[in-house]
Amino acid sequence: MKISDVKKNAFAMPLTSPSYPPGPYRFVNREFLVITYRTDPEALARVLPEPLTFDEPLVKYEFIRMPDSTGFGDYTESGQVIPVKFNGVAGGYVHSMFLNDDAPIAGGREIWGFPKKFAEPSLSVVKDTLVGTLDYSGQRIATATMGYKHRALDVDKVRESLLAPNFMLKIIPHVDCTPRICELVRYYLEDLTVKGAWEGPGALALFPHALADVAALPVLEIKSAVHILTDLTLGLGEVVHDYMKD
Repeated sequence: MKISDVKKNAFAMPLTSPSYPPGPYRFVNREFLVITYRTDPEALARVLPEPLTFDEPLVKYEFIRMPDSTGFGDYTESGQVIPVKFNGVAGGYVHSMFLNDDAPIAGGREIWGFPKKFAEPSLSVVKDTLVGTLDYSGQRIATATMGYKHRALDVDKVRESLLAPNFMLKIIPHVDCTPRICELVRYYLEDLTVKGAWEGPGALALFPHALADVAALPVLEIKSAVHILTDLTLGLGEVVHDYMKD
C-alpha cells in the first residue's frame, strides 16, 4: 500500500477494516430518560475541567435507547451530563458514558472524545414504569425509574433545550503515554425533531464501583424526570480550548 493510499483511507482504525464508517450519523427514534438531580458542589468541582463553570450543582443522569443509528446500529447508552457554562453560554459537559456496542465506543472516542466505556445499559417499559439500568462488570451501578408518560411537555421548549451546545474532553495519548491531544470539544445536535416529550415522578439510585464510579456525584435531591423521543443527527465537533497550548 502506497503512502498516498494510507493517507486517503486513514479516517479510522484499523486501517483496512475501520470500526465505523464516515459520518454524518443519523439517529431515528432515539429515546431519552433523563433524571436531573442536585449533587455535592465540591464533588462536582473536582471533576469539571476549566474553563467550564457551573451555576448550580446539578447533574443529568441519562439513559438513551438508539434502535436505528447510521453506521452504529442498535445500542443503548447511559451516563452523566453536567449543566455548565462556557464563555457565558449554557450547555452540557459529558462526564461519563457507558454503552454496549463497539462501533460507537470507537467512533465516539476517536472523533469527538466522548468518555465512552463498555458496559450493559438498558431502557425499557415495565408495566406502568420506564426503567433504566446500568451494569458494569456484572455489578449494578445505576437504576432509574419514572412514571410512564404522566404529563406531556411542550415539544418546542424541549427541542430548544436539546439544541444547546455540548462539551467533552478529548484525550489521545502519544506512543510514550504522554498526552498528544488534550482538547475541549464542542458539538451540537442537528436536524432535530422531537416526536414526544413527557414528565413524571422519578427516582435514581447510584452505586459505587472502582472503575465506573457514577456514585462519586451523589444524588441529594431529584429535580425532574423527563422522557423524550427524537430523530436527530449528531453534529461533528470543533475544538474550543487546547490544553496543550496552556
